[in-house]
Amino acid sequence: MGTRTAGATPERAPARGPVRERILEAGSRLFYADGIRAVSADKVIAAAEVSKVTFYRHFRTKDDLVVAYLDAIAEEERAQLARLRAEHAGDPAAALAALARVLGTVARAPEFRGCAFVNAGAEYADPAHPVRQAVARHRAWYADFFADVAREDGADHPRAAAAELMMLRDGAMVCGDVDDARAVAPRLASAFAAVLAAHRGAAAGA
Repeated sequence: MGTRTAGATPERAPARGPVRERILEAGSRLFYADGIRAVSADKVIAAAEVSKVTFYRHFRTKDDLVVAYLDAIAEEERAQLARLRAEHAGDPAAALAALARVLGTVARAPEFRGCAFVNAGAEYADPAHPVRQAVARHRAWYADFFADVAREDGADHPRAAAAELMMLRDGAMVCGDVDDARAVAPRLASAFAAVLAAHRGAAAGA
């Protein structure tokens, strides 16, 4: 879906607690539904029903809340992908087919608005910005995941295969948002399989 990079999060993150989680839940819901820049800190404060003092006690800035929102999604996605690998141990192609089904199910949800990381990246162009860094961290992790799967499948160039798999995943998320979400799972599964087969064939013929 990586490690934290310096400056990407507050130096001393407040301990998790019900108030912090309520702020994070409210911000996450609003950021994903309405867009990050369209949601002010005041709007999150009102939705979470906390005071400004309480909000800024837990998150020094709105950017810190946005990074926490993305990091929470990244944590969930990484755990999900780890489960898929475990459930299909020794069969990388089956793991990717299962991922295609999961992403297809996600895309069909009424509240689906595309990939949160692609959306955030589109809103924050500066690569040095903490939000953009959070996006980059997770995408680097996701690329590593795809490279590991491709390598296990016998790919000739795992990193090249990973780049292709990542592009397919991103495109599927866009299609799920603006096109026919029902087509995401079967088309993505077919495309994943084609990339693996292409790189596997090249390795075998080398």
